[in-house]
This record gives sequence, C-alpha cells and structure tokens, in this order.
Amino acid sequence: MTVPLPIHSVLPHLLAALDAAPNAVLVAPPGAGKTTAVAPALLDRPWCTGRVLLLSPRRLAARAAAERIAALAGEPVGGRIGYATRLDAKQSAATRLLVVTQGIFVAMVQEDPELSGISAVLFDEVHERSLDGDFGLALALDAQGALRPDLRLLAMSATLDGGRFAALMDGAPVIESEGRSFPIDLRHVGRSAERRIEEDMAATIRRAVAETEGGILAFLPGVAEIERTAERLAGLPGSISLHRLHGTLDPAEQRAAIAPERDGARKLVLATSIAETSLTLDGVSVVVDSGLARRPRYDRAAGMTRLVTERVSQAAATQRAGRAGRQGPGTVYRLWEAAATAGLPRFDPPEIMEADLSGLLLACALWGVSDPTTLRWLDAPPPAAIAEARARLARFGMIDTDGRPTAHGRAVAALPLDPRLGHMLVAAGERGLARIAAEVAVLLSERGIGGNDPDLETRRRRWQGERGGRAASARKLAERWARLVPAAEEEPGEEAVGLCVALAFPDRVARRRGGDGADWISAGGRGFRLDPASPLARNEWLAVAETQGAASGARILSAAPLSLAGVESLFAREIAVMRNLAFDPATGGVTATRERRLGAIRLAAGPDSEADPARLADALLEGVRAGGLALLPWSGGAEALRQRAAFAAAHGADVPDLSDAALMEALDEWLPPLLAGKRRLGDIAPGALAGALDGLLGWDGRRRIDALAPASFTSPAGSSHAIDYAAEGGPAVELRVQALFGLSTHPTIAGGKVPLLLRLTSPAGRPIQTTRDLPGFWAGSWAAVAKEMRGRYPRHPWPEDPAGANPTLRTKKAGG
Repeated sequence: MTVPLPIHSVLPHLLAALDAAPNAVLVAPPGAGKTTAVAPALLDRPWCTGRVLLLSPRRLAARAAAERIAALAGEPVGGRIGYATRLDAKQSAATRLLVVTQGIFVAMVQEDPELSGISAVLFDEVHERSLDGDFGLALALDAQGALRPDLRLLAMSATLDGGRFAALMDGAPVIESEGRSFPIDLRHVGRSAERRIEEDMAATIRRAVAETEGGILAFLPGVAEIERTAERLAGLPGSISLHRLHGTLDPAEQRAAIAPERDGARKLVLATSIAETSLTLDGVSVVVDSGLARRPRYDRAAGMTRLVTERVSQAAATQRAGRAGRQGPGTVYRLWEAAATAGLPRFDPPEIMEADLSGLLLACALWGVSDPTTLRWLDAPPPAAIAEARARLARFGMIDTDGRPTAHGRAVAALPLDPRLGHMLVAAGERGLARIAAEVAVLLSERGIGGNDPDLETRRRRWQGERGGRAASARKLAERWARLVPAAEEEPGEEAVGLCVALAFPDRVARRRGGDGADWISAGGRGFRLDPASPLARNEWLAVAETQGAASGARILSAAPLSLAGVESLFAREIAVMRNLAFDPATGGVTATRERRLGAIRLAAGPDSEADPARLADALLEGVRAGGLALLPWSGGAEALRQRAAFAAAHGADVPDLSDAALMEALDEWLPPLLAGKRRLGDIAPGALAGALDGLLGWDGRRRIDALAPASFTSPAGSSHAIDYAAEGGPAVELRVQALFGLSTHPTIAGGKVPLLLRLTSPAGRPIQTTRDLPGFWAGSWAAVAKEMRGRYPRHPWPEDPAGANPTLRTKKAGG
C-alpha cells in the first residue's frame, strides 16, 4: 500500500489547475513527495495523451527518481517509467514518464521546438536556478507561446519563491504543500580554523556515531575531502557501512549509497552537495555538515570556470539539515557556531549571473534569437557576459557578424557538448583526431575518469585500462561522440591530446617561462603555475584545459604536452609578425626588431634588417616630437639663422616664426623629407636643416632678415666677421682692432637702430676692449691701449689717430 505523502493533500488542486490552464507552480518543501508523486498523477489526465517529462538537476537524481517512481508503481525501469542522462538511459516505446536532466531537455527542445509527443514538462527543484533549468524554462515558455498552447508546464520549488515563477508563467496559480519534516536537534560544534576540514569532520562523525542512532549523512565540499575523511575514519565499528556519494562514482556505488542497508548495518554516507536535494537516503537521521561546498564560478577576467570552495548559503544549510528529518526525528551537527549562520549568504546566486554564456548564446542563435534578453527569464543574463560569449563564438567561427549561426556553429550546436568542446570535436575531426578529441571531451566532462593526474595523456591511457561500469560507459560515450562528426583519416601523433586541448582552449596554450617549469605564460596573457616535480614541467609548451585559483597565477589542473610545430600548425593564421621600432634619445637612432607572437607569447625575436624605411622615418619623427628639437644635429649656420630670424621679427620684420614652438607645431611639414632613408638623426646631411629653414622662410623672408639682421659684419680692412645674435649683451662681433682703423662711426644693424657690440682683440686674438661707442673709444682710452700694444706688438702699427689711419691686418714691414 502506498504511504500517503503531504503532496497528496494538494494533488487534486494541482490537477484541477492544470486541467483549467497550461501553467502552474507548486511550492513543496523537501519530503513532501513532489518528485515521486506529481508526475505519475498527470498520466491519466484527459489532456495527457503523450509523454510527461520530469526534469531533474542532476544525473544521479534523475536516475534515482525514475527508479523510485517505478518501484512505487511496482514496475521495472525502462517500461512505462524511464530516464535519460548523458551516460545512461533506460526507456522504450512504452515509456510515458521520462525523467531527464535539464541539459537533455534543452537539447530535446532545440531539436524539436514543438516538443511533439510531449504533453507536460515538469521542472523539479527550480529554486536551484541552474543555467540549464532557467534556459529550459525560457525555451519551453517560448515554444508554448508560439507553437504549443496546449503544452502543460509545471515549476516545482522547495522554497517560497513561487510568486516570481508564477509571474513569469503568465500569472500561473501557485499551489502550496506542507512538507513532511520531523523535529531536528541542531548542534553547532564549530571547528578549528588551523586544521583541515576532514580532521574536524572525522572527529564529529565519530562523535555522532557514539551519541546517536540511525544512518549518518556527512556533507563535504569535494571528492578529495571525502577520501581524506574516509582515511581518518579507519577503525570504525564493524556495524558501520561507509559509502561515498558523488557524481564521479559508478551507478552501482551510487545506488548502494542511497538504498537501505541490509543485515542491520548502520549507514554512513560521505557526500558532496549532490545529496542536498531530490534524493531520499533511506535510514538517514543524522547529518554532519561541514558548511562548505565546491561550486563552479566563472572568472570572466580570466575567461575560465574555476572550482571554488566556499561557505554554503543559508538555504543550502537548511536543505542539508532537512535530510535528517525526512523519515523521523533527527540530529544535525554543524561545524560552525550558531551565530555564524546569520552571516551566511541567504541563497546561492543564480548560475546565469555567473556562468560562461557561450553555450546559451549559441543555443539562442539557433532558436532564432540573437539577443537572449528577449526571452522570458527570472533573471536576465548580464550584458557583459553576453558580450564576452559573443566574442568567443565569433572567434571560433560559430556566429557571423549579425549573431546568426554559421555552418560551423550549427555543427557544433548539434553535439551534446559545450561550444569549446564541440568546436574541438569538429575541428579535430577535420584533422583525423575525432576519436582522441571525443576521449578528451569525456575526460574534461566526467570528473574522476582515469584519475586526477594533471597530464591528460596519462589520464587517458589509464582510463583505457580501467574496468568498471562508469569507465566502460564513458568509453561508449566517447565512441558515440566520435561518430557524430565527419573524420578524416590520419594517424594520431604523440601530441594528439595536446592538439585537441589547444583547439578547445586556444587562449590557454602556454609556454614555459623559467627553467624549472613552475611558471607559464598563456596566449591569452594569463599566468599559470605548475608543480615543478610534474613530468609536464619538462615540456616547453602545454595545452592547458583546467586551472584553479587566482587568474594571475592559477594552478594547472589538467594539460597535455604540445610542441612549437604543433602550435604553428594549429594557429598559423593567428601568429602575428610584429615589427617594432624603438627610438633611443641617447643615440638619436631607431632600433628595429622583428618578432613572431601568438597572443601574449613571443615565439621568436631578432633584428629587423628589412624594416620599412617609411616606418623608420616615422619613428625618428616621433622621437623628435617626444624629445624636442635639441635632438637634431643643428649646424652653427642653422642655429644662427634662427637667431637672426628672431632678432629681425623683434625689430619689425614680417618673417616666419622659427622658434622651438613654431617649428614643433610645423614638424610634419619640414622634417620628414630630411629623414627619408635614415636610421639615425645624426645621419641628416650637414646643412640640410639650414636648407629646410630657408624653405620655411622663402626668398622674401630671407631678404628681410638679411636687411635687418645680416649674418656678418665686413670691416674696413675687408675681413668678414659673423655676428653673434645670441650674445648676452646683444648682437656682437669679435675682430682685431686694427681692422677698424679709418672707421669714425660705430657699426649698426636693424636699420641703424641697434649698435653692434664690438669685442676688440689684439693681433694675438686676446681681448683688449668691448664697446658700443667706437668714436668714444678712439677719443678716450685708445691712447692708453695703443701705448700698451706698441710695447707688446711693436711690428704692428698703432696710430695716434686710428679714425684717420688705414685699416690693416698686416705688420708694418708687410704693409710698407
């Protein structure tokens, strides 16, 4: 006789609601019986002429639900009641109630948008807010609105958020059921922050064995912690039957953990969060909760999903505790203080807010929706995540510029794999590596297959020799996947696994940085870390599949060796040849180098003897623009011309501005012709800069400058002397005093407005006088100067009246 469950009291209301309208929401706490009782009750409704699909969030839960429903009905699984998961399925033409994972349903609705032959879809545990669950509901609502108004959709939640689902589902009625929960004794035992979690878990489990009766369910974050806790529980009484429960176990081991114990043994199950919902473990009345869970979190900055160990949410802690009160009064040991519960996050965030949305975006494109936000979501996907996914799909060639799926995208979407692995399988098939790629896809999808060695090739070889149902099912799955793509004939080489991984994760192709193999740089720019003792560390190149930890130095969890030749064969189109030019202000020259890069990885570098002359000239030009005109090899004449132009402009001449600021502003006009064919600024020909200035001045400008600011002064003796326009006291000329004999007026420039500063020297070139008043000098101090000069230079003329004497630069004898 079937034992009444709390759900049975509201089943009539639920059935009536679905008879009257296509949608409904059922809120039923854990233990109410919604998973096992609701779906069978729909099969006899008048509108239910086809199959009923019951969606479960996990494979283990899907199989267990189907087996339990069949057992309650007294039928074998695979007949009227069946299930379908990725690795396992039992169904037939007679199957009317099919329990499937959410991912399987998404594939079904994509293949057949009308869901032909399906009368109802039940979304179990919708409060978990998995990406496939949210997406499946969005697609089902879209199909219902456009193609199947008769399709029944039922959202079943264990938490009181039914109102949000009801609003999403066109105001669907909400039916609430009480749960079946017995009293629970909560015991907060805390834990030591200094010790590993398995130490405290083992101690608390031993305490629970001594203090309580009934089966014990212990929640740990992951498989490694389960194994270490099991090691520390050695020596438990023989009456204790220890089981492990996680997704990587063989189905037989999972069934044993769920089923009642025989021979009066006491069950102890070490489980991951897989046991939080959907499963009923017979005989369990004690829960030991570590308060930790390991969940995938997508790191958008790094472009990868990481497994993160974190505190459970309040909702998850409540679900775990509820496991102790399913079948009778229970006891819960929590490894945290009671006050800490309020500090736990209330709920786990919806997966859609944190996941890689590449698969979602591709699926939407195939559905005919380029913008996923136009579908009906409880929480719309974040725009940043959509943009990143769109860029990734475009890089893999799966969508075009309008967001429509390409032929390659359709081929990938037809596979039961995420876009990265699907792309790998299709692309590897073209290279004759379909079988290897399918095996790599299984290794990366099914944790624990082949062990946990970071070397995927080692893991693959170990898997080939493994016995057991799970390993065999995984091999069959790989064979099925390999047959899904066209495959060229080619003998796989030694690095076949690495090539396949690189196709899936091109941004994670990595090159060793140091000699010990501890540090790696990826093509995507991220740094990775590897245990130097690993055999993988001896390789120069790795194709990295999985990492864990901070994006700047994530630890490599799985990878395969690769060679430079393999990298170049796969990514020939993405390898960029970069020619770099660097200007050195100290030498005034440009260093030209050539390098080949794959993203952030430099493959090779060296001098570039074939640098583009135009780019060299541009680099020199930019060097001057950054460092200033002082870097140019100005000649004395060019500098003098600029000084004369400035003097002339200051005294009213209309001439072009040759100041630093003006020349820098017009740099692109006058400097490039001088740089053609040059590698150094010093290679500019002497006089070229002066010539460029002449070009800027023009004939009229040069004439005006010559008139107001002549370049030189011609003495009465006929000698020419450059005028120094940069002199501190103003324009100055240095010359021997005898060259000015016979000159009674002071020389001037600027149209007679500015007297030259005369720096008079002896025949030996030593200074004897500076003056701006030559007549005054002749009439004044000349007599004393002449007397001194006669004593020092007796062979030179030193007249009493220099203004009336003949100018000369010669001695008396030479002049006579």
